[in-house]
Amino acid sequence: MRALVTGARGFVGTWLTAHLVESGDDVVAIDHEVDITDGEALRSAVVGAAPEVVYHLAALTNVGKSWTDPAEVLRVNATGTLYVLEAARACPHPPRVLLTSSAEVYGAVPQELLPVTEDAPLAPVTPYAASKVAAEYLGLQSYLAYGLPVLRTRPFNHVGPGQSAAFVVSALAERIVEARRRGADSMVVGNLTARRDLTDVRDVVRAYRLLAERGMAGEVYNVCSGRDVSIADVAAQLQQLAGTDLRFELDPSLARPVDVPVVRGDPTKLQEATGWEPRFTLDRTLLDVLEQWSDRAA
Repeated sequence: MRALVTGARGFVGTWLTAHLVESGDDVVAIDHEVDITDGEALRSAVVGAAPEVVYHLAALTNVGKSWTDPAEVLRVNATGTLYVLEAARACPHPPRVLLTSSAEVYGAVPQELLPVTEDAPLAPVTPYAASKVAAEYLGLQSYLAYGLPVLRTRPFNHVGPGQSAAFVVSALAERIVEARRRGADSMVVGNLTARRDLTDVRDVVRAYRLLAERGMAGEVYNVCSGRDVSIADVAAQLQQLAGTDLRFELDPSLARPVDVPVVRGDPTKLQEATGWEPRFTLDRTLLDVLEQWSDRAA
């Protein structure tokens, strides 16, 4: 397939681009050289690439930071998506468009209703989540009104080497490596009680390509493991793998204004459509993240 990836040099985009190339796809990768909120520039790039599938990953993705500048998050995530869809429609042969939304759109789902399925009501509690709801529905509107073959994905927390320390697992790994390097006996942490459904980014990008091939236009798919783990357990696993025994000190400034206590998704729809199953264990993922930060500190 000839594929175009927006946000191609981001955390997920880097892994997706590599996976597509390894799978034999012809890939056009765009990132900051094309502003996705510049409709004319984006249209020129997409039409010129003549893709068979567009993977739209470009977005502002830090949930915590979305509280400080919600207008910019909405502009990039929603308006940027609108321009991607319009660019795809302008192609002589409109491509399939895979939009990456987020499990954040579900909000705080009661534990008795977990694991959450794609039929759950949307209840965004963060500005980031609201921007992703808007982006999703722009995609759905393009499918219903124009017949553009749009698929939506709702990835849950994905982790792996290369992720910014703005995200919890990578942040914990970085602090553990740094504390070990300095010989410290403690490190600051945020809320460790939250439970999250974690999937290795390398499994996530496999799911995206499979959905681009086999998913149904107009539909939405969870991308998740179907299991939740507490951040406290993740921190303990990281310590064990790193050979440290640090004391954790809570820093309230690291907490979000609103934090969903438990997140666990149901990947059944994805699995039935594509046969996808995760290949990476959590231990393998955490070890790779630790090695990444250790290499940077060397």
